[in-house]
Amino acid sequence: MSPSVSENTVQVQEATDSIGKLSLNPKQDDGPAYPLYLPHYDVNEKFPPTEIFEFFDRGTRADPAKPHLLGADTKVSHISPFIGTEITGVQISQLSEGGFDELALYAAERKVLVFRDQDFKDIGPDRQIEIAKRFGYVQRHPTSPNVKGYPEFHIVYRDPQHDRLSFIIPSDCAIRTRWHVDGSYEKQTPGTTFFWILDQPDVGGDTIFASTVEAYNRLSPEFQKRLEGLRATHSSVGQAETSRKLGRPVRQEPIVTEHPIVRRHPVTGEKAIYVNPAFTQHIVGYKVEESQMLLKFLHDHIAKGADFQIRATYKPGTVVVWDNRVTIHAATGDYDIGVRRHAARLTPQAEIPIPA
Repeated sequence: MSPSVSENTVQVQEATDSIGKLSLNPKQDDGPAYPLYLPHYDVNEKFPPTEIFEFFDRGTRADPAKPHLLGADTKVSHISPFIGTEITGVQISQLSEGGFDELALYAAERKVLVFRDQDFKDIGPDRQIEIAKRFGYVQRHPTSPNVKGYPEFHIVYRDPQHDRLSFIIPSDCAIRTRWHVDGSYEKQTPGTTFFWILDQPDVGGDTIFASTVEAYNRLSPEFQKRLEGLRATHSSVGQAETSRKLGRPVRQEPIVTEHPIVRRHPVTGEKAIYVNPAFTQHIVGYKVEESQMLLKFLHDHIAKGADFQIRATYKPGTVVVWDNRVTIHAATGDYDIGVRRHAARLTPQAEIPIPA
């Protein structure tokens, strides 16, 4: 249950009281712009296992012309032929039900939508969650920081005192990016996903996205046939172990699931490679060395595919909507640690992956 207005007031005050601890430089930094969304950890917070739910992809009933999303005042600029579109002139928060249908379809078609000049960060957590729920059950992350009283949020926060990347990607790593698909270990994996910026460096802190549809298309027909029908295990065990070592929550017991290596999108029918180095563990039925060799090839194939990747940049008011079923992404840790980066994500879950 969401907190009342009075409880929200208390949360804001509690968050504001902690700003001094987060301050980068008292002379230059006034603290987080959105203290309500500061990362919250509660080791006593526990969730039951997520139950299978009925899912309907609203993109299936969308008008292909998208008149409610791409109106006369909307400007569209494609970032790449294969992935990514920048959109201005429309507010996500003001979309009609038809507009939300078209948003689901367009995210599936273009993989990543970068909306500019949005009021989304200012409409409050209740409204933000209400919008996200239109696209599926919103994942409550088992280990990451959330918002106090709002377990649906995944909070990204980094400043000199809080450097989450330092334990995800050690500083001595030559390449400080980590490709992943959000929550691929879930039985019903994430679909249309919302991510927005609260505080952002002037330079850096972008997100790299790749189209796993185009990655599949680049393979030879014979190799595509070999992949279809294969399944791989996805695990949250390592994620849970890391959180426990840090004294942070493990809200759900870790799970291991099997998903097809090539999945089919329920709306577009496109086939996409569905593996990622963060959570994919083993190809079912393969020996260890066989599995490692094939997974490494697929991971490298995607990571090196610069011509089917984009770099999403952030400005005040940016909201990025992507389809986790047909993309993979990586945060970039290329910005000055003396600068705050603060963002929030809502991650609706979709169908059980459909084999190709």
